[in-house]
Amino acid sequence: MNRGTVKFFNDSKGFGFITDEESNKEYFVHANGLIDEIRENDEVVFDLEEGRKGLNAVNVKQA
Repeated sequence: MNRGTVKFFNDSKGFGFITDEESNKEYFVHANGLIDEIRENDEVVFDLEEGRKGLNAVNVKQA
């Protein structure tokens, strides 16, 4: 699993972005990919899965 920090998450729209701890890359995250509720600046662990527009964070949960 990857580790990172929630950069942005919009509860009403159900999506946001996570910054990977190692690579500093940003990954899109959709509410469907969440295990735990997340907020901006939360430390999380996640998997990556190919989406329509690149890699998406999935199975996201609090670290």
